[in-house]
Amino acid sequence: MTDSFHIRPARTSDVATIKRLVAPLAEHRILMAKETVAYYESLQEFRIAEAGDGTVVGCGALHVMWEDLAEIRTLAAAESWRGQGVGHVLVERLLEEARMLGVSRVFCLTFEVDFFKRHGFEVMADQSAVDPEVYSELLRSHDEGVAEFLDLARVKPNTLGNTRMIRQLEA
Repeated sequence: MTDSFHIRPARTSDVATIKRLVAPLAEHRILMAKETVAYYESLQEFRIAEAGDGTVVGCGALHVMWEDLAEIRTLAAAESWRGQGVGHVLVERLLEEARMLGVSRVFCLTFEVDFFKRHGFEVMADQSAVDPEVYSELLRSHDEGVAEFLDLARVKPNTLGNTRMIRQLEA
C-alpha cells in the first residue's frame, strides 16, 4: 500500500475499467485483449490498484495453473500512473498471494523483461518446466495462458516477441 493508491480485490463493477486499462496495451500488442466474459469468469483472480479518489489506476491477476505453479497475467497501469510504483505493488501483492496459496513458482509472458527481472523473474529455458505427467495434464487445459506456458505451437502467433519468465518463490 502507498499513500496515493491501495490494492483491493476486483469487483464486477471493475470489469469495464479493466478492459479500458488493457485496450491501449492490446492495441500495441503488449497484452492480449480478452472477451468481456473472460474477465468476469476470472474476476476473483484480479487485484485492483485504486487511487485515493476511487479511480482505478491498475490491475493484475494471479491464475493458478498447477499445484506449484501460477501465472501473473493482465498486469496493467493507467498511462498517467506508469512509473509511480503501481505495477511493482501489484506484482508484490500477487507474489504474496501465490505464497499464501502454496504456489512455489510464478510464470509470466511479457515484453517487460527488465521490469520482471527486477522482481526476481528469470527467462525460462526452452525445456519444459514441469515433469511429463504434469505436462500431459496441462495439455488438457483450455486456458491460453497454460498453452503459452507450455510454449505450444498453436499460441505462437499470439506470443511473438514475448519472453517466458519464471520466479521461484522462497517459502
